[in-house]
Amino acid sequence: MKIAGIVKSSLIDYPGKASTVFFLGGCNFRCGYCHNSELVQGYGNEIDPEELFDFLKKRKRFLDGVCISGGEPTLHKELPEFVKEIKELGLAVKLDTNGTEPDMLRDLIEKGLVDYVAMDIKGPAYKYEQIARSPVNLGNIKESAKLLTDARSREGFSCEFRTTVCRELLSAEDIERMIAEYPEAPPWYLQRFYNPGNILDNEGIYSAYSSEEMEELGRRLCVNVR
Repeated sequence: MKIAGIVKSSLIDYPGKASTVFFLGGCNFRCGYCHNSELVQGYGNEIDPEELFDFLKKRKRFLDGVCISGGEPTLHKELPEFVKEIKELGLAVKLDTNGTEPDMLRDLIEKGLVDYVAMDIKGPAYKYEQIARSPVNLGNIKESAKLLTDARSREGFSCEFRTTVCRELLSAEDIERMIAEYPEAPPWYLQRFYNPGNILDNEGIYSAYSSEEMEELGRRLCVNVR
């Protein structure tokens, strides 16, 4: 398992918790607006897991949890054991995922290894492969979404759906259609696209909706906006 990056202290990646963020390398999607292009393509440095656990042991009294992001963490078969070691330190675990590996997600949930899951929903079914720029098993996406919907009744477990909103890829009608495809969804967050200069497809044309447009989308569709 390649651990390719770390944010030692974050107040925004795990809702309501001070966390450390670990970024795992590799992804099965190639979304053009992705900010973690080096991670997605498997580049970047590899961090020794022992160093990370030494850091967590020293800092755990200042932390509430760990966020595991990527890349796509669920591609790594070693993930459950890695998460188990974090949990043994008394830290909560949040997982960011694209939902393409429902068997891994089910295993993590049923074993109580994750406390919070944020699943990216890329768009309505008919646009998924266009946005992901990769083959997509929509059955797996739906299965993962249902796993999260059903798991909301588990004590101590929380989840959310989130969608990066880019003007060239998602119209207001697309967003409405997407939300309608998941009628029992957990809290859903629309995330306004921005380009920090290192997105995966810097030659593509991607632009953001205005803050006012995003707020209107949120009101109209009864979802949250970031």
